[in-house]
Amino acid sequence: MKSTRILQTGALALTLLASSVMAAVSEQEAAQLGTSLTPLGAEMAGNADGSIPAWTGGLATDAGAVDGKGFLADPFASEQPLFTITAANAAQYQDKLSPGQLAMLQRYADYKIPVYPTHRTAAVPDAIYAAAKKSALNTTTIDGGNGLQNFGDSRYYAFPIPKTGVEVIWNHITRYRGGNVQRLIAQATPQTNGSFSIVKFADEVAVPSDMPDIDPAKSANVLLYFKQRVTAPSRLAGNVLLVHETIDQVKEPRLAWIYNAGQRRVRRAPQVAYDGPGTAADGMRTADNFDLFSGAPDRYDWKLIGKKEVYIPYNAYKLDSPSLTYDDVLRAGHINQDLTRYELHRVWEVEATLKSGERHIYAKRHMYFDEDTWQLALVDHYDGRGQLWRVAEGHAQNYYNHKTPGYTLEALYDLTAGRYLALGMKNEEKNAYRFGFKASAADFTPAALRNSGVR
Repeated sequence: MKSTRILQTGALALTLLASSVMAAVSEQEAAQLGTSLTPLGAEMAGNADGSIPAWTGGLATDAGAVDGKGFLADPFASEQPLFTITAANAAQYQDKLSPGQLAMLQRYADYKIPVYPTHRTAAVPDAIYAAAKKSALNTTTIDGGNGLQNFGDSRYYAFPIPKTGVEVIWNHITRYRGGNVQRLIAQATPQTNGSFSIVKFADEVAVPSDMPDIDPAKSANVLLYFKQRVTAPSRLAGNVLLVHETIDQVKEPRLAWIYNAGQRRVRRAPQVAYDGPGTAADGMRTADNFDLFSGAPDRYDWKLIGKKEVYIPYNAYKLDSPSLTYDDVLRAGHINQDLTRYELHRVWEVEATLKSGERHIYAKRHMYFDEDTWQLALVDHYDGRGQLWRVAEGHAQNYYNHKTPGYTLEALYDLTAGRYLALGMKNEEKNAYRFGFKASAADFTPAALRNSGVR
């Protein structure tokens, strides 16, 4: 009986410990949001030497002109690099570079990292700041971190004051993307000699809170709806992907369907998850490489390493210019680094290690999240032998006219193959992002795919 009581006491203690670990933050901690911390949980103050300034609210909505196609003027067009990092001087800056960045500098003689003054441009609407604070007070993880509890009322930034690595990845997954958004984008996977073909997509993202005809019961576990139509080349045009991105993907896996225009058939697509192949990506990315990381976190253990200062792609307005062609952007081995901009920012560093018994082509992922947006900036991918394999960079900008952080371009470099994938380019498209379109639940059903895929 004595041993039974000891076991019961131990079990109770473990239960209480687990509850405390998984609990939302206190009122006192949440009070830091908007005071010592930004409303999204970043450090409000700058760093000691002033190379990272204090956050003062981000860019104003009128920070620059917006052209007739929706492209934004570069608020920092007159600035020149403070210095440029190359293979020759990389050792001088290695404490502020990721292993992947150092590997790129060694792999390509013409690869460089132009470093500009840091501007903390991130801003989202006040309603999203309020949602983040509500999340901080209420949201907890469940199922070992694979799902969220008490998140339905807020829907954004699940853990603005994170305690664990999995909470940081949830902030990236649940970050604000501008509500309902339409975009026309291009993708390329250049050969080693630099030659490429363009694949074009028409994407739509819709969130339940901005869909008045949505059934709350059916969307309770849905984070967003995503539809992607291939518009070029002609051999792929008309194929459509539909995804219902769930919050707890262990309880209810991501729902995906594909309409094949050639067969005129709609089929379930369970391969659109984890390390399933990316759409028309020539084997250069996995399904969960989209958005630098997307999908369920359940196959990895997430270790929170902490904060550090890193040179990351930021304020990529030059790279997004409609005066550029895709020939200007794409080069052999990597994108045109003369068009890029890197700044010193604080990042959250997280290491994801594949769980025992789970399968994925990436055995480890080393991740760096921008503290101001929770958006992934850099990811180093390792294979099963522990070798650095692929390096991802998210060239970010703040769409200041709509107070929405996002990517200008996602690049995924394969160090072994000497090739890469560039996704999200829109320089040659007829318009930039369109925010706030009216989304109907009926448009995001399998039955609606056939109409979406008409060539």
